[in-house]
Amino acid sequence: MTTGGFDDKVVFQIAFVTDDIDRTRKWFAGLFDMDEPEVMETGPRAETEAEYLGAPSDARCKLAFFEFGNTTVELIEPDEQPSCWRDFLDRHGPGCHHLAFKVNGMKQKIATFEKGGYPLLQKGEFTGGRYAYVDTEPHLGILIELLEFDRPSAAG
Repeated sequence: MTTGGFDDKVVFQIAFVTDDIDRTRKWFAGLFDMDEPEVMETGPRAETEAEYLGAPSDARCKLAFFEFGNTTVELIEPDEQPSCWRDFLDRHGPGCHHLAFKVNGMKQKIATFEKGGYPLLQKGEFTGGRYAYVDTEPHLGILIELLEFDRPSAAG
């Protein structure tokens, strides 16, 4: 399957789902002798326009990010609402959830993955861009996340 390529050949992010973000970020920070990052919470559906399995989703999660050069390690603690995060945690327990890659042309990339047999599981918006998870779990054991960032305007 050809995806038409990503923006670059760099893994932008590695994400882990956890059932306790405070405990996990403390452990992770200690392991790498780093400061604990702040925990943020995703916005409500009115902001994120989140969809899960093609339907509107009220799922939210807590996030924390550790920076390692060109790669970010993301910790995710999902709420109880249905989502690909919650499903993964319920099926596998805490663990590696996805690899993220930057893309341009999100709709085209999603269509290419779907054509290749990797359906869209979840998508949404965040300040400065959008995300989409495609189901590569049968082949990789984890998902692929596509991240598209808004380009700064020439006026701004």
